[in-house]
Amino acid sequence: MRYHLDIKYCWFTKKQLVLMYFINGIPYTFDDVDDSFYLDPEIVEWANENTQYDIDDLYKWSNYLVMEECHPLIFDLELDNPELLPVD
Repeated sequence: MRYHLDIKYCWFTKKQLVLMYFINGIPYTFDDVDDSFYLDPEIVEWANENTQYDIDDLYKWSNYLVMEECHPLIFDLELDNPELLPVD
């Protein structure tokens, strides 16, 4: 089975703007963004349109992906777009 990765700007814990990583629509990790991103109205609007997440959400979804052996940072998976994996 091949998996599809996505990235989206989202709010984390209601006040932190992050770049969230998804596999088949399920969030699995995020990157913090520079403070300058908070001043970009397009990015803030995109984040406002996306789901907000908190640490419990990420813990639940990451656990699910590990149990299903589908976490892209832990398991070797066939990915449609591996270039969207986090660098660090």
